Amino acid sequence: MPAYLAPGVYVEEVSFRPKSIEGVSTSVAGFIGPTRFGPTSGPPELLTSFADFSRIYGGLDPLQFAGIANPQINYMAHAVRAFFDNGGTMLYVARVYESAQSTAVTPDPDYGKASLAIGSTPSQLILRARFPGSSGQMRITFTVRTTANLIVASPRVAGVRTALAVNSVQVGDVVFVKYIGVAGGAGATNEGLYDVVDDGSANPPAYRSALGGTTLRLANLNPDDFSVHRVTITVSVLKAGRFEDEQTWTDLSPSTDPNSRNSLVSIFTREPSSRERYLTIPFAVEGLGSPPISGAQLISVLAGSPVMANVSLSLDTDAQLNAMSPRGTRPTPDQLAVIYTLAAPIDATTSQPEALDGSLPAPTFYDGDDSQQDKTGLKAFEDIDEISIVTAPGHSAGYDGNAAPERALSIVQSLIVHCQIRMRYRVAVLDSPDNDVVSDVMTYRGQMDSTHAALYYPWITIIDPLDPDGRREINLPPSGYVAGIYARTDGLYGVVKAPANEVVLGAINFEALLNKAQQDVLNPLGINCFRFFEGRGYRLWGARTISSDPDWKYISVRRYFAYLEHSIDKGTQWAVFENNGDALWANVQQTVSDFLFNEWRNGALLGAKPEQAYFVRCDRSTMTQNDLDNGRLICLVGVAVVKPAEFVIFRIGQWTADATA
Repeated sequence: MPAYLAPGVYVEEVSFRPKSIEGVSTSVAGFIGPTRFGPTSGPPELLTSFADFSRIYGGLDPLQFAGIANPQINYMAHAVRAFFDNGGTMLYVARVYESAQSTAVTPDPDYGKASLAIGSTPSQLILRARFPGSSGQMRITFTVRTTANLIVASPRVAGVRTALAVNSVQVGDVVFVKYIGVAGGAGATNEGLYDVVDDGSANPPAYRSALGGTTLRLANLNPDDFSVHRVTITVSVLKAGRFEDEQTWTDLSPSTDPNSRNSLVSIFTREPSSRERYLTIPFAVEGLGSPPISGAQLISVLAGSPVMANVSLSLDTDAQLNAMSPRGTRPTPDQLAVIYTLAAPIDATTSQPEALDGSLPAPTFYDGDDSQQDKTGLKAFEDIDEISIVTAPGHSAGYDGNAAPERALSIVQSLIVHCQIRMRYRVAVLDSPDNDVVSDVMTYRGQMDSTHAALYYPWITIIDPLDPDGRREINLPPSGYVAGIYARTDGLYGVVKAPANEVVLGAINFEALLNKAQQDVLNPLGINCFRFFEGRGYRLWGARTISSDPDWKYISVRRYFAYLEHSIDKGTQWAVFENNGDALWANVQQTVSDFLFNEWRNGALLGAKPEQAYFVRCDRSTMTQNDLDNGRLICLVGVAVVKPAEFVIFRIGQWTADATA
């Protein structure tokens, strides 16, 4: 109650209407599994296109697992592509990585690197892929660029010029001082790379030798004998993979001072300044030493002697080239570049249940190492409230292989526990095993029961995008396609519409073509089938959960209740710690009633009138005095949700023209 102490007019804001509830999103998916690249822990990244996935997690190329000689189909990448092609718009990806030499949190320390010796010292400059994985076998090209002569010379006085200034040079830059005087002159020994340093004097600043030798000041340089050129680096990176695009960074300074302009080491660092750089800059430069080597040393090590000799040659005047025997040729851009290819490890082991389930940060004091403080696996999804669809594409691949059944069923249980017990407002999309006949998938279905999961059969056949001839067919798990169809149906009709009788975009066939008699066996068991219909294409033809509870037979009912519960949960948080009395009860009841009225008006609830479609009670009939004494507000909500017309029945009989009834 405000205090009114002095006479006057007091204006106060009050609300005369109940709070409103906004419906939550139901089409955001979370995929978990192995990829070719990308972070192995930490918060999953939101993706809005397959291009986002390819840039961060690698493309469609096969995966190479430990202990498996042949490359394996990249089910995660294909599932992401199918998700967006079939109408998905927002997706989170959690990468599962567990190498044979390491744990899921601590990768093999020798993954994806190239080592360069620094002079004769034992220290090494290392180029290392930011993340483990076969896409880390990238090709890195360093191209040395030089500017025109930057010396501003004075007019000639008695035939002599002096250096007045150097344009576009700052402290921290690296320059190449080129001797252009008489061949064989003593000044030629001063030619080479120099770091621009602040020696405390007035401009122009001093230049320190790259090799710890002489220190030159521009005021001492004769413009007739020397030219000064700023040196920059262009870095191009092409990750391993057929459809990878080359990334290029231009005009980078080789300075090892991270505060200098456009510093190469500040961009390609193990600890970038932003998450965007962490995810999209694919390698880092390590081993600069302490204190770090100079920028001139860095470029000397990166480029190597042959390239630096070509840099010097590229700055020769035409007269100098003509004076050579034989006549000198100006180097091409390719001769000013050096290429490194990083070594790459395997893409870890196949998805293990423990790695997929994930881990929490160790209960230790924070030591500054962020990589040891991140969640992994499904636990990384627990902090993302908007996810409503979860799957592990390809988790049932090779089900009939060695120890694969136990692994696949353990992963299924992890997905079910995550959706049904821990998060509650999510559903799991499950793949049937590949190469299964009807009796096999029936046996597989009999080992699970959940109100928050749906099983799909058979696998989808597509043309392999990696086949240059466009003839090879591959079979893919259905979960990526189904998650996209969920999102497409939600956007077109709402979550209450069963995600079935929808075209499977991208499919050219199914691993097994089912007929009605076979689906008559599978559908009552809650196995959702894909069917081909002449003239109507390849369609998803089932919308059931794998629950034995008839109340939760349909996946659309389960997802709609998750939508209602989550929306009411988020939309009534304001009621916590309010005075638990009649005014609050009426406000809560009106808030929920208004939300359900809109749902009824939009056709999601069954009934000719609102009172037939739903009821909301929040009063003394729902709470006892004991509830009030213990701070409980109990609101009872009942809804008559629309269920899908799974069986459309027409009863037809004969009729005579003179019939009266």
